[in-house]
Amino acid sequence: MKAPGQTAVFGKRKEPHTVIIARGNEIRHFQIRPWLAALAGSALSAIAVGYLLATSYLVLRDDLIGASAARQARVQQAYEDRISALRAQVDRITSRQLLDQQLMESKVSELLERQSQLSQRHGRLSPILERAGVTDADAPAPVPVPTTKPDIRASLSLTQPLLDRASGSSSPFAFWSPREAVTRDESSANQADKLFIAINQSLRDIESEQLARIASLAENATQTADTIAQALEDAGLPVDSEYGKQGIGGPLVAVDTASMFDTKVNELDEALSHLEAMKKEARKFPIANPAPGRGVSSSFGVRRDPLIGMPAMHAGLDFRAPSGSPALVTAPGTVTKAGWNGGYGRMVEVDHGNGFSSRYAHLSKIRVKVGQKLSTGDTVGDVGSSGRSTGPHLHYEIRRDGNAIDPVRFLKAGRKVNQFL
Repeated sequence: MKAPGQTAVFGKRKEPHTVIIARGNEIRHFQIRPWLAALAGSALSAIAVGYLLATSYLVLRDDLIGASAARQARVQQAYEDRISALRAQVDRITSRQLLDQQLMESKVSELLERQSQLSQRHGRLSPILERAGVTDADAPAPVPVPTTKPDIRASLSLTQPLLDRASGSSSPFAFWSPREAVTRDESSANQADKLFIAINQSLRDIESEQLARIASLAENATQTADTIAQALEDAGLPVDSEYGKQGIGGPLVAVDTASMFDTKVNELDEALSHLEAMKKEARKFPIANPAPGRGVSSSFGVRRDPLIGMPAMHAGLDFRAPSGSPALVTAPGTVTKAGWNGGYGRMVEVDHGNGFSSRYAHLSKIRVKVGQKLSTGDTVGDVGSSGRSTGPHLHYEIRRDGNAIDPVRFLKAGRKVNQFL
């Protein structure tokens, strides 16, 4: 049985570890506690692990540093490749803009040259149009085009931010795409092309209008000259009827606008020269009316004589006109007779050259002298009834080489050509 006060222990009692150290006569001992042993073991384990980790770091350090350097090198290479690609793209845009600028300058130079040509043509046409009786308001005039070349270097400034932002970026991945600059550049180029196309079309329209107007004037001048020539021929007057009827031909050779313009201008100049020559020739002949607005009382040819009632030759036309009305000369000439002339009474005869002369008889008063130079429409005298006459009227004759000619043919020719003279 168990004694009172004695604690019962179940199983085997475990005594603490005791370390005894003997040194000479001295003996020392101390006990090792379990927690102290655990602490010492943990410290030793930590030291061993740290040693192993330090050894591993020393062994793998070069590999880690190499991998980090390689990664940094790849990032730097990618950054530099991107910068190079961006610079190449900027160079392409810049080159294209420079080419566009050169093309635009060449187009502007062409427009300025064409404008200068149109101005020169307009100056050359002015005297010819004056000859043709065309005013400047009716003539085509060149449209204004830019007088200075546009500066498109400003558009190149769009490429500068590419380099600035790409070179100064804080992040290797913060790139700026030039797509917007390309779009704006293409838009400006399209607008410039549309402007040049519109101006070119306007200039071509003006050139076409000039050529068409010149051709029309030349045709009108030719037709007018032909009309005058035909009227003079119908009146039996000598004219150059072979003009424009000569044989022409040759190989077909294409010409540019400038050569065509010169050719058309030369044709117009030639047609106007011929028209002026025909007008000058027509003005020499007595085709005007000596008593405008007056009716004819007796025609040319055989008639019953008003005094004796016998058939007689009437060598001219009688115009009904009151006494004192002016008698007008029908063409430029020189007075060869001015006085009394038998049955003609007071008479004026004017020599017009080329064998043609005109007579104005039965005048009440003569207002010119022999040898006096007259122009068409000048007054030679006043209508009267002097000489062999039954009342006031103007007796008008036209003679060629002394022979009387029917004045009606001349009056008809005059009515046809007076509107052109």
